[in-house]
Amino acid sequence: MASIVENKDDNTGGHVKRTSDVIRILIDVIKETEILDLSEQFCEDLIKAAPMHDLGKVGINDKILCKPGRLTKEEFAIMQTHVLKSENLVNNILQGVEEDHFIKVARNVAKYHHEKWNGNGYPEHLKEENIPLEARIMAIADVYDALVSKRCYKKSMSFEEAETVMLESMGSHFDPNLKQVFILSKPKLEEYYNQINSQIDEIG
Repeated sequence: MASIVENKDDNTGGHVKRTSDVIRILIDVIKETEILDLSEQFCEDLIKAAPMHDLGKVGINDKILCKPGRLTKEEFAIMQTHVLKSENLVNNILQGVEEDHFIKVARNVAKYHHEKWNGNGYPEHLKEENIPLEARIMAIADVYDALVSKRCYKKSMSFEEAETVMLESMGSHFDPNLKQVFILSKPKLEEYYNQINSQIDEIG
């Protein structure tokens, strides 16, 4: 299913792959530093679930998904529905899977990765720790990749610019308890994206 998303839209497909790698980096740092007490099962489930977070974008019209300019209010409302579409796809894909713990993590990542710590996200305006932890971690990977990657509607930010946005958003968009995780992950994240950019330059 993640491959289907990639075939539909290169921006989203690349994003799915990159955010999955970013989640792995964040989880590795969490485990190394023990900033959070996460079970091995939770970490494994989140890494496996990460590629499923944007599945619902296969149901978004290409004119909106690939629009080079800013979305209108109506278009953005349609774009927001991708989280519920993602949840439905996860439920359908994983129907009959016996690992309830994985289904829960995958569903939460798909549905809630656009919720914000201050309650101004969507689809349910969840606030603070009412947002599942897996979705709070996914939000960091999701936004960071969006900032440092080129999209059809914007240029990529420098690492320094992206860092400023991310740190300023701790406590509003992001869980402030994950601030140190992000800071300690930065060297690995920058190394990862530098490798990607080098590969792009070689192809180009």
